[in-house]
Amino acid sequence: MKSWQIAVLALAAVYFCSQVSFVAGLECYVCSNQTGNTEKCLNTIKTCESFENTCGTEIRWGSQPYFSEGALKQYYVSKRCMTKEQCQSKRRRYMQLYCTHIWYEDWACHECCQGDRCNYFVISAASSRYQSILLLATLLTGGLLIKSRISI
Repeated sequence: MKSWQIAVLALAAVYFCSQVSFVAGLECYVCSNQTGNTEKCLNTIKTCESFENTCGTEIRWGSQPYFSEGALKQYYVSKRCMTKEQCQSKRRRYMQLYCTHIWYEDWACHECCQGDRCNYFVISAASSRYQSILLLATLLTGGLLIKSRISI
């Protein structure tokens, strides 16, 4: 092999190596329908696909698989890798319609974050105004119940 051929091959190798990304992908915690943010949801980590740039977390409150009267309600946590667009779309849909935090109803909330293992914690972000109204309604209901028991 001639020296100019070796030089061309070396330049081609350098060029192709510079085009390949050696950076590791985003890492997210992953789990599906776990009864809380424990064990599997805190110990299972996945390196996301190259197009997935966001970690998503869904928290649901309800009975599984379908509502039935008297069924035990509990939290269900799911975490996964997603695209930013998928995650934000799901977040908009859940947070506006289903993220009520009303204990006697089934509800679901969705969160997005970017950064390695950023979905370790589950933080269900209902608006603070909604939380204040819910707290006030709970206190008033509790006060009325106590008052009605005292007057009986």
